[in-house]
Amino acid sequence: MTVTPSRTTRADGDADGDVGGDVGGDVDVTGAASARPTARHGKRHDKRPRKALGNAPAGSPEPPAGSPEPPPASGGFLARAALITAVLSVAGSLLGLVRDQALARLFGAGRDTDAFLVAWTVPEFAATLLIEDGLAFALIPAFSMALARRARGAGGDPVRALVAGTLPRLSLAFVAVGVLVAALAPQVVGSLAPGLPDPALAIDCTRLTATCVVSFGLAGYCSAALRAHRRFVAPAAIYVAYNTGIVTGMFVLGERWGVRSAAVGVAVGGCLMVAVQLPSLWGQLRKRDAETGGVAEEPRPLGGAIVATVLLFALCRQSQILVERFLASQLPSGAISHLNYAQKVAQMPMILSLMVCTVTFPVVARALAEGDTERARDRVQRDLALAACVVLLGTAAVVACAPQMIELFFQRGAFTARDTAATAGVMRVYALGLLGQTLVGVLARSYFSTGRASWYPAAAMAVGIVVTSWLGALCVAPWGVYGIAAANAAGITVTALVLLAGTAGGPAGAAPRRGAHRVPRCVPLHVPSVLSELSRPVGAALIATPAGAIVGSRFGDPAAGLAAGTLTVTTVFVLLGWALGAQGIASALRSVRSATRRLPYVPSR
Repeated sequence: MTVTPSRTTRADGDADGDVGGDVGGDVDVTGAASARPTARHGKRHDKRPRKALGNAPAGSPEPPAGSPEPPPASGGFLARAALITAVLSVAGSLLGLVRDQALARLFGAGRDTDAFLVAWTVPEFAATLLIEDGLAFALIPAFSMALARRARGAGGDPVRALVAGTLPRLSLAFVAVGVLVAALAPQVVGSLAPGLPDPALAIDCTRLTATCVVSFGLAGYCSAALRAHRRFVAPAAIYVAYNTGIVTGMFVLGERWGVRSAAVGVAVGGCLMVAVQLPSLWGQLRKRDAETGGVAEEPRPLGGAIVATVLLFALCRQSQILVERFLASQLPSGAISHLNYAQKVAQMPMILSLMVCTVTFPVVARALAEGDTERARDRVQRDLALAACVVLLGTAAVVACAPQMIELFFQRGAFTARDTAATAGVMRVYALGLLGQTLVGVLARSYFSTGRASWYPAAAMAVGIVVTSWLGALCVAPWGVYGIAAANAAGITVTALVLLAGTAGGPAGAAPRRGAHRVPRCVPLHVPSVLSELSRPVGAALIATPAGAIVGSRFGDPAAGLAAGTLTVTTVFVLLGWALGAQGIASALRSVRSATRRLPYVPSR
């Protein structure tokens, strides 16, 4: 059959869905801007047809295999990419739930499981540092700059030069750290869990999970390179592969090796994370030298300062968990578990809200690499509006229906009604910091998308950690676990405000800066406009929350109460947000419409 595109692909988000809107100009076959926006809205007035990029079908979430340039950042394309990323991420989370259930079913909740969970700290930190918030912040801008140089006709292939200059050095660093963790496994276990009754088992598991330092590092490298090329399917599937490896390892080897089989599964799952991405990455790197022309570039190493700043930021952010667990260890038994369960449920809206940033981060980095600060600014402000609406809707549902959620998800067996009440209360307090968590995730990308070393995000995160630690120490005695949750919410909110204050400098209506050679410290935003926009969904959430709580409490069955309360929250929030003119509501609706729009076709004869 022959596919007939329904319209000319555009780079702005107004017609094709706001998620991928590169407002501020079109992107031609080289990826450079081809139309100058107006000063206020960045809308395109030049209606001439655009060049197609890489022969990609309109709205396709993936470019053709081996395409030398990424596809256009049209609204339809990135809306579909965001949808695919969200679907695969949810699938990975569901497999993670299956993983936890299998661990409990096969090994219970005793000494063996405790030993594995101590070793589990290694992949938890490695995922944050090497895949999610750490290495990607350094690599995606670097690859975006290399793609921009390739588009401008630089000699050789800048992308392959970047790989040659970074991958060998980083691989050696991953191996060295992995070997060091394995060698120091007794000390690692002793510092994490000094009172563990069976440290030998935990040491064995830690040595097995230390392999993830290498596999996660390579997986994070592949993910960053592919996302910079705007290929999102393989990077989004890594946690599906990872959890599949762990579950398979437990069921295949559990009877013979016990809980060590879960650690083996971590090692196997890490290798699968790399394997699912290698074909796509190889397709992007096999471009022939003859196509590039000119003298080949020298290998370009990644700046050590850039890597240091992003890893320090990720470490500071991850240390929130250590502060919480340290404070909760002073409380009666069950406090750490209540915090853990509350976080797992409450963070779901935050994770979903940041899906759009996963897709648009390469767009912002590419815009800055091309000197188009205005387009990057408009993209970040749109991301803030959309992500805030998503997380505030989720926050309202979590606060309104917390008892029903916890009862439905966890109240069975040893998890009693008393545990449900305590966890639900903690979750409601913890949810107050979800908007701050989301803003930190979006704003951090605005700093690291410049490709420059920036200590400001790490400093802002350190300020938040100080606030969390100080308030937690003050509040843990009088209010217990609720004080810890409140301190967490306050600390991350302070971090978000400090990060937002650092972006000030993008006045509304400023002229776009195309071709500028000086890279800004971060994407400059118009802070008053951002705060004004955020106030609209906040107001809607403040009214939707009690409405949902009242409706949900009228049902005795937790499933019915959760469904009724969530439906009420959603209806009230969307209607009020629409009435108040929340930009994120309209953006979300346009993105859904764009992502689900079907392409017309004519059958072949």
